[in-house]
Amino acid sequence: MTTSATLPSHIAVIPARAGSKRLKNKNLKILHQKALIEWTILAAIEANIFARVIVSTDSEHIASVAREAGAEVPFLRPASLASDDSTPVEVGLDLLASLAPEQYSTLTWLQPTSPLRTAADIVAAHQTYQDRQANCVISVCECEHSPLWAGQLPKDNNMRDFIETKINTQRSQDLPKYFRLNGAIYIVDTNKFIEQQSFFLSGDKSFAYTMPQQRSIDIDTQWDFDLAEFVFSRGF
Repeated sequence: MTTSATLPSHIAVIPARAGSKRLKNKNLKILHQKALIEWTILAAIEANIFARVIVSTDSEHIASVAREAGAEVPFLRPASLASDDSTPVEVGLDLLASLAPEQYSTLTWLQPTSPLRTAADIVAAHQTYQDRQANCVISVCECEHSPLWAGQLPKDNNMRDFIETKINTQRSQDLPKYFRLNGAIYIVDTNKFIEQQSFFLSGDKSFAYTMPQQRSIDIDTQWDFDLAEFVFSRGF
């Protein structure tokens, strides 16, 4: 018989530093009456699968908004981990080091710049993790345009070798499907994350969770934000 003590415990981490060069204060920018970060906090809470939903930030203002929305902010992120050079792995490892990581079977990394990712997406991604007995699950979506129709240009912009001849004679619908990371969901075995120091674990137990393009907007620029506003207004 399975008891509550033996059930897996999952933790969600939402990274939200104050600095943002391309879109100033983007994590607090208001999107449909809520700060951008609130949409991710609310989705994580609604998923109802996490023992804790924690925001990692260096900003007291962001921390205040996060707590009001229902997330934990146990401490502010040190300045050394809030620079442009700080990596998600460094931030995740530092946070786990203070939280007795052995308590949590998985770490789910939810970037606030993906406000259209839903609670249902989070639950479905975790179901994939469970069903596939995975070590990590990462969200993707189909590429908007085939990368086979992309290439590099020389300084004079000559397109002679831009794409292969066998490709430029095909219709787009006849090309194979390609998928890209959408930045919305990263689920990783906590122990293996600490061991390998990566969200992309080695081995054959890493799987994709596919999301539709309309829920895969990753906000880095004002154009991304405007597009998200449009999708919100139309329903997603």
